[in-house]
Amino acid sequence: MPPGATRRLAADAPGIAEAGALLREGRLVAIPTETVYGLGADAGNPAAVAGIYAAKERPRFNPLIAHLPDLAAARREGVFGEDAARLAEAFWPGPLTLVVPVAEGGRVSDLARADLGSVALRVPGSRLARDVLAAAGCPVAAPSANRSGRVSPTDVDHVLGDLDGRIAAVLDGGPCPVGVESTIVACLDGPPVLLRPGGVSRAEIEAVLARPLAAAGPAGAAPVSPGLLASHYAPRAAVRLGATRVLPGEAVLLFGPDAPAGLDEAALCLNLSPAGDLAEAATHLFAYLRRLDAAGPATIAVTPIPDHGLGEAILDRLARAAAPR
Repeated sequence: MPPGATRRLAADAPGIAEAGALLREGRLVAIPTETVYGLGADAGNPAAVAGIYAAKERPRFNPLIAHLPDLAAARREGVFGEDAARLAEAFWPGPLTLVVPVAEGGRVSDLARADLGSVALRVPGSRLARDVLAAAGCPVAAPSANRSGRVSPTDVDHVLGDLDGRIAAVLDGGPCPVGVESTIVACLDGPPVLLRPGGVSRAEIEAVLARPLAAAGPAGAAPVSPGLLASHYAPRAAVRLGATRVLPGEAVLLFGPDAPAGLDEAALCLNLSPAGDLAEAATHLFAYLRRLDAAGPATIAVTPIPDHGLGEAILDRLARAAAPR
């Protein structure tokens, strides 16, 4: 293997043990979760966390999610009020991140928290990810394993395409089954606030809380959680949403059985779900954006997608991909 190349670890006991050892040493390891691949580092080691920002070329005012193997470990890092505890018990392990007040004695560094008095925590649904976290024995900061602002990775080749030679290793867990990042809910002062839609739907969360989630306030200069930058998940091509007609030379991201006008003039087209299944669409979203972008079009046209259930998360990612850069 050439010096500096990223190692590809098997998803077996030796691979898990090596991933854990590298994380304890302050190295960077990409690990699969049920949502996307995360770029892991010891969240309590500021030098390791700084390595994440450097590898991703990520703004340092954007905080990171700390991943833990179980709720007991998460409680050592954050203060769980009644609402946060109810949501954690209902959805962990799973694709939900909770932003809670930082606990006294918590190990997540100021750098990983972007100097905020809160901390973003998640217990991932992937058993493989939890095994790595247990082997590491520390909170693991793990934003998506890609260059900052680019399309999130849902398989190993995506990770290596962005980060080969920049990180120590990637654990090969195959494709990610959910395919969009976790939902983020802030449980701080006042009622819980939906900060980012994701793998757990708004309706599911509100059913557990027995009341509506509060709306997030206007965006400020410093995000209070990951995934809130206006331009994010962006391919190199421009993204045009709600397309009912394809312009000559555009690449097209379809949803459902209906074809838009002008499809025969498209450079390339992929369908997130011919059957109109939002869960299938979420699984394919980032991989298909990457494939369309690799064809080199100036624009990717996206046909209409419903805004309920996982559609809310899909549309959120697409809106950020389409935002001014």
